Amino acid sequence: MAKSQAEARRDERRRRKAHRSAEHRGSGKETAPKKGPFREWLDAMIFAIVVMVVLRTLFFDLFRIPTPSMEKNLLVGDYLFVSKLHYGTRTPMTIGVPFTQIYLPGLEFPFTRFPGFSEVERGDAIVFNWPDDNVDVIERRMHYIKRVMGLPGESIAVKDKQVVVNDAPVPLQEGMQQYWSVTKTDPRVQLNRSALEELGITDVIQSADPAVVRLIATEAAAEAIANWPWVSDVAPAVAQANSVYDAAMYPPGRGWTPDNYGPVTIPGQGMSIALNEDTWATYEKVISRFEGHETGRTTAGDFLIDGQIAETYTFEQDYFFVMGDNRDNSEDSRFWGFVPMDHVVGKALLVYFSWDKDSMLPRFSRLFHSID
Repeated sequence: MAKSQAEARRDERRRRKAHRSAEHRGSGKETAPKKGPFREWLDAMIFAIVVMVVLRTLFFDLFRIPTPSMEKNLLVGDYLFVSKLHYGTRTPMTIGVPFTQIYLPGLEFPFTRFPGFSEVERGDAIVFNWPDDNVDVIERRMHYIKRVMGLPGESIAVKDKQVVVNDAPVPLQEGMQQYWSVTKTDPRVQLNRSALEELGITDVIQSADPAVVRLIATEAAAEAIANWPWVSDVAPAVAQANSVYDAAMYPPGRGWTPDNYGPVTIPGQGMSIALNEDTWATYEKVISRFEGHETGRTTAGDFLIDGQIAETYTFEQDYFFVMGDNRDNSEDSRFWGFVPMDHVVGKALLVYFSWDKDSMLPRFSRLFHSID
C-alpha cells in the first residue's frame, strides 16, 4: 500500500536528522548543552571566589579596626587595605576555608616569605598576628594593628611618656594622643565642652585636686588648651608605679609602667647576647616561643637551650617594638613584648570604607583616606 503523505514527510525528517547526526560525528563536534541561569551564576561566583582567594593570599588583605587603640589616626569601624607586597608575601601555613578561621588542624607548612620591595620602617602602621595569642599556628592568631616604634637592634625606652630610641626622643606624630593633666587657674572653672569637642576631646576626668582634670588629646589639642586664659598648665599625665603595672609589663617585676618603661634592646637577626639573669628574663620567651628552642635551667642555675648549657644566644629573625597611637588605651609591646618578623602580615595603606556605629552611617570623609 502506498505511504500516505504524512508518513512520507515523517520519514524524510528522520533521514535528515540522521544525516545531521552523522555529519556531527564525522567532524568530532558535539553540541554542548546550554547552561541555565543558575549554572551561569554559580560559575561566576566560583570564579570570583577563586580570584579573591588568590589576590588576598598573594597581594593584599582586608582588615577592620575593632578597638580605639590607634585613634585619632585610625577609628573603630575603619576598613583597611593592607599590602602584603611591601614586606614580601608570606606563604600559607595551613589549609582552611577561605574568609573563615576554619582550617585543618595538624597540617602545617614551613614559613616562607617572598622578597618585598621595602623594609619595615619606624612609623609604619603594620598588621600582624598577635604574638601572645594562645593559638599554635602563627597565621591563625588574632590580627592586630599597631605602629612600629623600635627596629631590630635598637634600644627603646619610655620616660615620662616620651618614647626614646637609642637615647634620642621620638616626638608624637600627628593624630597620636595620650592623657594630659590640665591645671585650671580657678577650681570653679569648667572647661568649655563645645570647645573641647571641636578639638576632638570627649572625655574629661576630674582628679583628686579640684583644680586639675585629665583628658585624652593630641599634642596639637593640648597646645591649644594651654593657651586658654583660664588654664595655667598642661602637662603629660604620667602613671605612677604600682603592683598592677609591675605584673602587667613585659617583662614583669621591674617596676615599669606604660609611661616609664625600659630600656630594652630589640632582638635582630644575627644579633648575639650573653645569657644572664637579666637577659634570660627578657628573651627566654623569644628563644622558646618564637624561635622554637627548648629552654630550661640546671639545678646550678645554668641556662639550657635544647638541652645544652649555653652562655650566649644568636637570634634567628628580626623583631619589632610596636605601640598604639592612642598611647593610654593600647595594649602593645610594653605589655606583651616584641613582634617577630614571621608574624608580620603587611603594611596598612588605605581606609577604603568607614562605618560609624553610633550614627549608623558611613564616614564619607574617610573613604579612600591614606594611612601615614
